[in-house]
Amino acid sequence: MHGAHSPGSVLKRRTGWVGGPTGQGDQEGRSGRVRRLGTPIGILAAVVGAFAYVGTVDPNDPGHYPVCPLLKLTGVFCPGCGGLRSAHAFIHGDLGAAFSANAIATAGYFLFAAVWVLWLVRAWRGKPLRIGLAPAWWWGVGAVLLLFTVVRNLPFGSALAP
Repeated sequence: MHGAHSPGSVLKRRTGWVGGPTGQGDQEGRSGRVRRLGTPIGILAAVVGAFAYVGTVDPNDPGHYPVCPLLKLTGVFCPGCGGLRSAHAFIHGDLGAAFSANAIATAGYFLFAAVWVLWLVRAWRGKPLRIGLAPAWWWGVGAVLLLFTVVRNLPFGSALAP
């Protein structure tokens, strides 16, 4: 029959569920979903672990973390300088201090959270996370980081220095 659909194909198309009355498809669906969620949850676990460490080992106390090599050799703040202090303040709920230590890093925490939630939702639905940025966007990100680095090292941009 042309155009006829079996009840199974209609069910699959409408619900994404595949399987017979034994529930085999339900098991395969759950294991596939767990597999798909493994990577975003693993990444979140690693980030939470890193933030937990920085939250308990204060970067404001000398001797716990290495000094930025660029700062040590040249006296110039790189775009990451103050990032650990920013993360420590962020963990402790002091957004003002986090932003003051490194504004780019603090914005990055929120950006990471948004992308991670998007990733998790897409993985739940069985769709890959595809963030296709044109080269102009990457050049723009580089320009913002360069501008941030230059301004935070000039006298009028001292508010951006850690």
